[in-house]
Amino acid sequence: MSAFDFSLLSQGGPMMLVVLLMAVIALVIFVERLLYLHRGQIRSTSFVNGIKNILAKRRLVEALTVCEETPGPVAAVVKAALLNASADETRLRYAVQEAALVEIPVLERRIGALAAIAQIAPLVGLLGTVLGMITTFHAFMQGGEYATARALSSGLWQALLVTAGSLIVSIPAYLASHFLGGRVRALVRDVEWSGNEIMQYLLNEYRAGSPGPDDSAR
Repeated sequence: MSAFDFSLLSQGGPMMLVVLLMAVIALVIFVERLLYLHRGQIRSTSFVNGIKNILAKRRLVEALTVCEETPGPVAAVVKAALLNASADETRLRYAVQEAALVEIPVLERRIGALAAIAQIAPLVGLLGTVLGMITTFHAFMQGGEYATARALSSGLWQALLVTAGSLIVSIPAYLASHFLGGRVRALVRDVEWSGNEIMQYLLNEYRAGSPGPDDSAR
């Protein structure tokens, strides 16, 4: 067989439909999360250094504008710090942590569902295998010693196809969930570093400078 015969899917029994549905859901989740995380990925070091350069000129409003125009959790956390630039250390730290607690769960959204599909798909395949074997034994009992190979093969086809299908779904879903998890962990590290870096800058270097026009406007 030079190409995959899609007519085999119809021989996988009812559990094959469940497996196909899980495959579609997993694919949609992966593509959506991949695009979302890609949009939120920025060069945090360059971004924070750029914000520092703007703040060094005492242009707080301009720094806030840059944060608003930059997508992703890093910019959101830095913006939260800038909005509390004149607050005491406790309030500033709380604002940064609060912003991070809002952003991080959004990054992790639906990745757990992808991991769940990777774990559940083999179980669905196992159920399909059991149903296929039940069909085989039922055909054997009905035909007795005259049971034909065609009658027996129907159940075996169902058992093997749904097992193969579930593994074909489970393995990529497992790899995809780990890949996305790695992207999320990288973003979380950027968020933590950026929040701490801008907070230390505001508490030390920024407050040590003389007030400028933007400061007086606050």
